[in-house]
Amino acid sequence: MSKVKTTFFCQSCGNQYSKWQGQCTACKEWNTLVEEVIQKTEKRDWKLPTSPSKRVSRPLLIKEIDNTKEARMDTFDGEFNRVLGGGIVPGSLILLGGEPGIGKSTLLLQISLKLPYKTLYVSGEESQKQIKMRAERIYPDNNNCYILTETKTQNIFKQIETLEPDIVIIDSIQTLHSDYIESSSGSISQIKECTTELIKFAKETGTPVLLIGHITKDGNIAGPKILEHMVDTVLQFEGDRNHVFRILRAHKNRFGSTNELGIYEMQGSGLREVSNPSEILITKKDEELSGNAIAATLEGMRPLMIEVQALVSTAVYGTPQRSATGFNAKRLNMLLAVLEKRAGFRLGAKDVFLNITGGITVDDPAIDLAVVAAILSSNEDVALQKDFCFAAEVGLSGEIRPVQRVEQRILEAEKLGFSTIFVSKYNKISLKNTAIKIQLISKMEDLVAFVV
Repeated sequence: MSKVKTTFFCQSCGNQYSKWQGQCTACKEWNTLVEEVIQKTEKRDWKLPTSPSKRVSRPLLIKEIDNTKEARMDTFDGEFNRVLGGGIVPGSLILLGGEPGIGKSTLLLQISLKLPYKTLYVSGEESQKQIKMRAERIYPDNNNCYILTETKTQNIFKQIETLEPDIVIIDSIQTLHSDYIESSSGSISQIKECTTELIKFAKETGTPVLLIGHITKDGNIAGPKILEHMVDTVLQFEGDRNHVFRILRAHKNRFGSTNELGIYEMQGSGLREVSNPSEILITKKDEELSGNAIAATLEGMRPLMIEVQALVSTAVYGTPQRSATGFNAKRLNMLLAVLEKRAGFRLGAKDVFLNITGGITVDDPAIDLAVVAAILSSNEDVALQKDFCFAAEVGLSGEIRPVQRVEQRILEAEKLGFSTIFVSKYNKISLKNTAIKIQLISKMEDLVAFVV
């Protein structure tokens, strides 16, 4: 029996120290160092019978390296494939994080039930009966998904050796523990050790592993930051629990772009893929209402048409209110100051409320023009035409600034049937013979002439 080894970990950033000290020198937090046992017994190497024999690596010239494209595994989920870059790469580790109750387990269970491959779904949080109840609601016809409720990694690998699955899903990494580490599940040393064992298994056998990870109250993946460095892909599942839409983003992807976006709608039968989110985010209405404007925005590489709603009213109390939902409140104050200074609208004594419909949050500066148009429409109580949309940034001097990938936004607006799109005259546009009218404006006064 080897000697028990201990070390001190910072519970905030995961930095490691040989002895205790009051302040972590890495993140500057106080009283966050906790002693943990990092090794209890001599670690024995495990190896599956099907794993390839170990070879000693040797240096190769770049031209000698085989660059044939590795086939990806189709998940039969268009949004999930889009975010991953075309499917799951064999031997990769994918970490999915998100708020409690947002639908992480539902998403991966739904994908595992649709896969034609032999899949092992390991749960340390729910019983087999609970998972079966959800599976019958989501996708009852499946003969390829095996359910295992276990938290010890050694027992999990024994079942993997017997079953030899094509894909392994772990729900969640914070519930696993290894016999080689003498500490509780969810501790920094346990998370690092369990992830290391899973990485070794994935790389040696070419079996992809999907992990579900908890997040902290700040929205970061719980555990050491090194966990995100160890895995190949980090996905974030976002959305408001009070709304039906869920957004899947890639914060890290070694095999594809991190600019892609997947959108789902939460239903009683699981998560439904939203192939055209613009039609859902725009309210279907017959009558024309003031204070509504349509903005052409980009979420990653994906163009979206979203509806911006504004309400301007006389302040009842002494101090006027400024409220924004789904939009930066400081940027709203800036746009109101530009309207007052450059366009002459006195909004200092009025309440202004702004809302991005659908419960999504947008930080694209290209929606500035739509925000200004909605505010002007509500202030003057004049409805904008339903087939108008906007895509431009507003500068502090009142100029209309160009935005990136404007042609992609124009084509999306044309596809959805809009007749006119307002963009900056400084954008370089090479589109010809388009059905949509491209209205070029250069300053705030040009917009006021169309709205008021």
